[in-house]
This record gives sequence, structure tokens and C-alpha cells, in this order.
Amino acid sequence: MKLLTSVKNQKLRLYLLISLAFFCMLELIVFFSGDGSFLQRTVNHIWLIPYLALNHYVLYEKTIPFIQRNYIRLLLLPLLIPAHMIFYTIGIYAWRKLGILLHTFFEIQQFKTIEEGLEYYTGFSLGSLLFFGITRHVYYYTRLKQSAQQLQIEKQKAELNYLKAQTNPHFLFNTLNNIYSLARDKNDLAPESILRLSKILRYMLYETNGSFIAIEQELKIMSDYIALEQLRYDDSLHINFNHNIEDMKQALPPLLLMPLVENAFKHGVSETTSKPFVEIHLSIQNRQLRFEVKNSTGFAAAEEVKENIGLSNLRRQLELQYKEYQLETTRTDNTFTAVLTIHLNSHVST
Repeated sequence: MKLLTSVKNQKLRLYLLISLAFFCMLELIVFFSGDGSFLQRTVNHIWLIPYLALNHYVLYEKTIPFIQRNYIRLLLLPLLIPAHMIFYTIGIYAWRKLGILLHTFFEIQQFKTIEEGLEYYTGFSLGSLLFFGITRHVYYYTRLKQSAQQLQIEKQKAELNYLKAQTNPHFLFNTLNNIYSLARDKNDLAPESILRLSKILRYMLYETNGSFIAIEQELKIMSDYIALEQLRYDDSLHINFNHNIEDMKQALPPLLLMPLVENAFKHGVSETTSKPFVEIHLSIQNRQLRFEVKNSTGFAAAEEVKENIGLSNLRRQLELQYKEYQLETTRTDNTFTAVLTIHLNSHVST
């Protein structure tokens, strides 16, 4: 009930605004015509506007929709407009006469016969019919376009939230696997790994709810994850993690870079039999981000590269959030390289 009332009120406001616009147009026409009866014509326009608004509201919001709901009645639509024009013109003339009797309408233009008066107001009727119809159509078209855009934005937000919700458990699952490996081997480093996991969980629960975080926070969780991964390996694993960032407070979507780091360990180092390594370099200069992750792998260059859920989700997240980005992955013998570049100012605003 409240929704119907709201829709009805919106339509009434629309016709009031169109009436006001039509009134202003009439006033401008009279003003620039140099007619000396400007004030009298203004009074006449004020008297005519309520009649115009009511008739067009009935035509466009009641009569035409009623006919359109039935295919048989739809055949009457070509006859409706001429019939409405005749009735509408007669009504304007009668409304004018009523205004003259009530002294609310100045008889500036005098007609010898009723036919002459109806002929005079036919052009006025057609003009107002087109003005109200075109303005109404433009308004509803604009509203429909805005609604479609808003629906698309909401759909993309829902998809992005789904991707994030899918990525976080995936990231957590891999981390728990690391701790399980340490616990299974009765490694003394298992308690330390649990402590680092608690830090990661705290970050995921309390720091990643917003749309952005400072890059320094992303680096911290990245460092904790790398340290946690290092506990699984001996000194044979070589890790080089460095960055060159002009402003640590720059904003970035939370955990955006983590899939590349996670991929380097889970699908790279863990499958390397000799001389495992991970090289990570992050650079942000002049709002241009470049993130390169290179790792050893047990696969040869000729083997087909299949992206896991982390990388495929990352590509989709980038597509939804940035206009200017590039993610390239290359494989040579026993080496996998991922390079991500983003123009941070190209973030899609929602």
C-alpha cells in the first residue's frame, strides 16, 4: 500500500514539474514576442495549467495504460489520440469560458464563433500534448537507464563480494594445510605458526571488511604469510621480498595481491624438488603499481598452464574494480612469473 502511494505521489510530482516547465515556456514565448498584455496572459496561463496537467495525467497514466493491457483494446489506440484532441480542445475552450465568468481569465483574444475558438486552441492542444508526452518519455527513459545502471552496479558488487568470500576461505584453507604439515611432523615451529595464523585471521576479520586498506597493511599481512610459509622449509628455500613505494598510505583493495604470493608457494615452491625460490617485488610510483612474483616450479615450459581458483578470481576482481590493469603469467623451464600492473587512479567508482 505504501509502495502504491509512493508511486502515485511520484507521478503527481512529475506532472506538476512538467506543468511548471510548460508554464515557463509559455511565459518566455509571450515575453520575447513583445506583447503588451504580458501580465494578463500570465494570469491566463496560471488558470489553464491545472486543466492541462489533469488531462495529460489521465491520458498518459490512466487511459493509454488501460488500453495497452489488452491487445483488442490496443487497436483503438490510433483512434484515441484524435478523439482526445477533440475532447481536449473543447475542454480548454470551455475552461476558458468558465474562467471569464469567474473573472480569473482575461478575454484578450475574442472569437466570433465557437468554431473559431476551437480552431485557435487546436494548435495549443497539440503543442501541449507533444510537450507533456515527450517530456514524460524522456523522464521515464532516464529513470529506466539509471535503474539499469544501478542494477548493474549492485550485480557487480554482489559478484565482487562473492569472489572475496570465495578467496578468503581458499587462502585460509591453504594456510591451515601448512600448519597441519608442521603438526604432523611434530615440528617445534607449529606453535609459532599458529600464532602467525591468528594474526592473519585477525587481519581478515577486522581489516578486510572495507573497500580499501593502506598498502602498508597489505605488506604486513603479506610478510606474515611469507614468514608462515618459511616455517615449512629449511634454509634451502630462498626468498627475496622487497618493495619501492612512495606512499605507504595509498589505498588498495584488501588481499588483492595475496593470490599471486599464495600461488607462488602452493603451486610453485611446494612442487619444486631442488633449489626452490620465491622473488617478490612491489613498486608503486606515481599511482602506477607493478607487482612481480617469480618462483621455481617443477613443471617444464612446454606443459600447459592451468590457472587455479586464486588467479582466476583475481582476474575477475581486477576486471570489476579497475579500468587500466594487466596481469601476465609466463613460464620458462622450472620458473613461473606473474606480473601485475595497475593504474590505481583507474579504480571503478561505485
